[in-house]
Amino acid sequence: MHAQMIGSGRDCSVEGSSIVARAAFALALGAALIGCQPAGESGGENAARPARPTSTQPTSARPAPTAGVPSPPPAFEPMPVPPENPLTAAKMDLGKKLFFDARLSGDGSRSCYSCHVCEKGTTDGLPTAVGAFGKQLPRSSPALWNIGYHKEFYWDGRSPSLEKQAIGAWTGGNMGADANAVAASLDAIGGYHDEFMSVFGTGVTPDAVAAALASFERTIYCGTTAWDRFNQGETDALSPAAQRGWNVWREKSGCGTCHAGILFTDLQFHNVGIGMDKKEPDQGRKVATKDDKDTGAFKTPTLRDIAKSAPYFHDGSTATLEEAIDIMLGGGKPNPWLDSKNLKPVKLSAEERSDLIELLRSLSCECDPTPPPLPGL
Repeated sequence: MHAQMIGSGRDCSVEGSSIVARAAFALALGAALIGCQPAGESGGENAARPARPTSTQPTSARPAPTAGVPSPPPAFEPMPVPPENPLTAAKMDLGKKLFFDARLSGDGSRSCYSCHVCEKGTTDGLPTAVGAFGKQLPRSSPALWNIGYHKEFYWDGRSPSLEKQAIGAWTGGNMGADANAVAASLDAIGGYHDEFMSVFGTGVTPDAVAAALASFERTIYCGTTAWDRFNQGETDALSPAAQRGWNVWREKSGCGTCHAGILFTDLQFHNVGIGMDKKEPDQGRKVATKDDKDTGAFKTPTLRDIAKSAPYFHDGSTATLEEAIDIMLGGGKPNPWLDSKNLKPVKLSAEERSDLIELLRSLSCECDPTPPPLPGL
């Protein structure tokens, strides 16, 4: 899944503060893209018009592409890369191997890809994830598309970097591994030892494994969907129904308030009421911040590949896209911490609702699940 090729992915908990600060490009699409403009301002005869997003950074100012590393899709900013973990083709390729290697897990039963498969929109298709040793986890596996643009990870945003998230998921419930023991076993495999020596100048270490995984995950792009082609000016890339749905999105639905910009997420945390009626509801963002106002708030998931990533929400409690849309159009589920500022009930006709669903289906991503050859196998 380099740029549209996820033979890549990330661990069950990667999902998932704002790239808004790093990516003004996402919000610079303005009202036309984020669906916040008032009704009636999108133009005559309800014609769907491409939004024409552009990066805020001139082409001449952009860094030169790294040889062998996929470039971001059109209209995306350069991928932010931490200086302590520069992105190279060799490190990316090593990370891809690790991403697909079940020997990373504590019981050898699963790889990162096990929770982020292509056919399921880079999720696992389960209501909540299952980790190593059959451990049932409390939240669903989030999608990984364009994950490198995120600033906080997991549904509650408790991890500040892809590298830290990789370590957390590897040694936590997802993979259940003793990182030092697994690193030592991988280092005993000649192919891995030699590759780590070439990339990092050292044998296999937990930090190097995390750095390689994070590098690969920064190449998991989705940006050439039917909607993207339409948005770039290919007016026949969307069906008539999806084009009408784009008008509903911009003029009436309010979806773009939180599913903002070219990432189709504001990367903020909102309480929409899911699971808050349980006896002991998941506290969400409050787990990370310890702030009562964050009770039940979870990071806005991307809508890219949304048609394939059922079931929906952090607890996988909603089986179909249609049900999820109805919950959100209804203004979420009442509870004391509901984000009523951003969630407003919206009434759509049956045709408008159907067209909106067709628009969301146009966000399906291309994905190559082919695993690379693994050392020692």
